[in-house]
Amino acid sequence: MKAVLDASALLAYLQDEPGSKTVEKVLDASCISAVNWSEVVQKSVSAGVETDGMREDLEAVGLKIQEFTATHADVAGRLWVKTKRFGLSLGDHACISLAIALKLPVLTTDKTWKKPDLPLRITVIR
Repeated sequence: MKAVLDASALLAYLQDEPGSKTVEKVLDASCISAVNWSEVVQKSVSAGVETDGMREDLEAVGLKIQEFTATHADVAGRLWVKTKRFGLSLGDHACISLAIALKLPVLTTDKTWKKPDLPLRITVIR
């Protein structure tokens, strides 16, 4: 595994937005939390994108969708103390907790993630 993807990073890839090439380089060896996958599906559906087969297509190129476990939930909940003044969401915490558990860097489009002192490497893709 090379990286954990935030929903924003995977959406950038899917929509061929700035930063998509960075995601493309690691997609075959990356994962995303099931919580963040849900965000990707919701954003896609709300934009009128047909999502049937999207998960299978991404899994076929190597993306892994990881379960959101009780341990991830504990870490995500505790992250609130460090991140509350920066406005990070539960989805953000889900992604970060997975990256911490797997000891992997995270790719995101959200520059705010660089502000709190978090125990992981964050790459802002644009």
